[in-house]
Amino acid sequence: MTATRIDGKAFAAKLRERVGASAAAFAEAAGRKPGLAVVLVGEDPASNVYVRSKGKATVAANMESFEHRLPADTSEADLLALVDQLNNDDAVDGILVQLPLPAHLDEQSIIASISPDKDVDGFHVINAGRLSVGQSGFVPCTPLGCMMLLADRLGDLSGLEAVVIGRSNIVGKPMAQLLLDANATVTIAHSRTKDLAGVVKRADIVVAAVGRPEMIGKDWLKDGATVIDVGINRLPPEPGADKGRLVGDVAFDEASEVAAAITPVPGGVGPMTIAVLLRNTLVAAHRNAGVAVPEGL
Repeated sequence: MTATRIDGKAFAAKLRERVGASAAAFAEAAGRKPGLAVVLVGEDPASNVYVRSKGKATVAANMESFEHRLPADTSEADLLALVDQLNNDDAVDGILVQLPLPAHLDEQSIIASISPDKDVDGFHVINAGRLSVGQSGFVPCTPLGCMMLLADRLGDLSGLEAVVIGRSNIVGKPMAQLLLDANATVTIAHSRTKDLAGVVKRADIVVAAVGRPEMIGKDWLKDGATVIDVGINRLPPEPGADKGRLVGDVAFDEASEVAAAITPVPGGVGPMTIAVLLRNTLVAAHRNAGVAVPEGL
């Protein structure tokens, strides 16, 4: 048995096409483009790359990109003032404050200052609450992208047993809630779960978001399971190499021997995150303008 490779890159490209077309239609009707504001504090190299790629993707999707780059020593008061300004800017539909922030800034306070209706990252406690009680809000981009891939692959998830490995507020907890809302039977597993391998072995759906390279091998997986690998880990470089290769939390080659379908790393979940961010921004624009959100998003 060789697992089907779930091509997140191709799925994300199609989603971005749909978002771009809907954004163009919105701009024609509303007289303005949907707007995404991204705030970067400091010069973290990875964050710089993310912000640059988000800006390019936003423009390519027929949206306005508003970048705010602040020095690393920016005070919390100044950052909060900028967020307040963006909350009140009608041209801005979505606000994203790039994490991590410098150590002197309180991430939770900054996230809490973003209007829940412009919180396209889905990190605000009000949006987390909306998700938990089944109300309409914004869901973190990575788990929502995972759900899109699962629905595309499996259709109806009702009655399937799902195990989410990892309990973060960004991936694990919202992922479990989304699966529960789709009528799956859900277990959240983590580093202190007894017989973790045995728990994972029961699952029809495995979502790995633990941050340990290739921790999950074929012996952990049920025959025919669908595996969504959220992990992105860089291994130490081999002799003569400049940098180590990227791997997920799942040992892809051996897991492919027993799984029915699996996302690769890279090229699986990763491309979905920015695509869903654009989708969330488009949804925010429609809600902020008081018009119906197009179907198919």
